[in-house]
Amino acid sequence: MKKIECIIRPTKLENVKEALGRFGVKGMTITNVFGCGLQLGRTEVYRGTEVNINLLPKIKLELVIIDENLDKVISIIKEEAYSGQIGDGKIFISSIDDAVRIRTGETGDKAI
Repeated sequence: MKKIECIIRPTKLENVKEALGRFGVKGMTITNVFGCGLQLGRTEVYRGTEVNINLLPKIKLELVIIDENLDKVISIIKEEAYSGQIGDGKIFISSIDDAVRIRTGETGDKAI
């Protein structure tokens, strides 16, 4: 099993969610987060004063999938989250040793 953590633009969430759903991904966790990367924030004018905003709103998407689906899921996320501009986000992949569904006690691939 693999855990995928993605940081994406909030405007891309629905596209990513719908595409993953069509592929058959059933569960995910979505969190509103703030962060900065190469973008280094942006400058806005507030009441006539220039303000630097260095933490931008992003979405953190977490899902656990079976190993066989990894390449396809990564491909879907990359395609749907892409805008071609700095700040499109990152994808992090890590291995999961086991999973347990609390309600039924199922473990491993059956639990996800």
